[in-house]
Amino acid sequence: MRGVVLTGDEGVEVRDFPDPRPGYGEVVVAIRASGICGTDLHIYHAPAAERARRPLVISGHEPCGVVAEIGPGVPEHVVRIGDRVMVHHYLGCGVCDQCRIGYPQQCRKGHVGYGYQAHGGNADYILVGAETLVRLPDGLGFAEGAALACGTGTAYMGLKRLDVSGRDTLVVFGQGPVGLSATILGRAMGARVVAVDVVPERLALARELGADVTIDGSAHDAVETIRDLTRGLGADAAVDCTGNAQARADALRCAGFWGRVCFIGLGGPATFDVSRDIINKQLTVYGSRTFGTVGLEEAARFVVDRRVPLERLITHRFELEAAPEAFARFAAGLPGKSVFAIG
Repeated sequence: MRGVVLTGDEGVEVRDFPDPRPGYGEVVVAIRASGICGTDLHIYHAPAAERARRPLVISGHEPCGVVAEIGPGVPEHVVRIGDRVMVHHYLGCGVCDQCRIGYPQQCRKGHVGYGYQAHGGNADYILVGAETLVRLPDGLGFAEGAALACGTGTAYMGLKRLDVSGRDTLVVFGQGPVGLSATILGRAMGARVVAVDVVPERLALARELGADVTIDGSAHDAVETIRDLTRGLGADAAVDCTGNAQARADALRCAGFWGRVCFIGLGGPATFDVSRDIINKQLTVYGSRTFGTVGLEEAARFVVDRRVPLERLITHRFELEAAPEAFARFAAGLPGKSVFAIG
């Protein structure tokens, strides 16, 4: 089979690998779509010398496809050949408290991440533990399932933590694929959505996908603009999808009394005044790390039941052989979501 590997220094290669065979409790999924995520860029940009010190695995942690082969020990009621599935891209011990609540990424004994420590989804096939599979509902395409398998699911869980509703003015910092997902989902939840970014093309797409107001953070003070928009009261809820230090601080500063703020973008340290920005405003602050298996299933149902136009998030589809072009496009910060369409 073919698989895409990231060799460091922005190197991308399509290589041949043996077709996987399932062992006890394992399943082989024939990939139909696999998304590119911002987390992949950490590996894409890593120095080649650093990458050479680690096992070279197939990239991709947003796999979606069809069950092709089932190993021994997998009950028929769990999964059958031909099932359309998303892959929750973490595998834990299966018995600790975090694994039992569906959060193997927080496994007490450590976890394996597909696309990081084990072969991922940018390939013809992926070998996974049966417990990682979540059925893809009828009405959703494979590309939408791939988006949900990380970025869109992460946005959904962050908004759920914020308890977003039609009462809220919701500010979404960053309009990459995760932020755009938050914009689409926030609109479906009834909120007035304010989208913030520094790339005009991303803001234009955010408007197309339902943002009520867009703010170019490179040209305007986002916090002051949000205060003006809310008659000086501040936002009810804000979510940072960037991991950028300034955006993180602005997410806190733009919130009004009793506001809620959620951080889902990964990044480095940020500086803010805890007394002024949190305590004095009595904010509730959340950190939200991806989602659990139950959360992924819930997010997919929400998209179907509320007729969320998630397919409009998918702007580019690539064959595996075009992987260098796909990653270069994504690294350039161009708008929309890119997926590999396979089979």
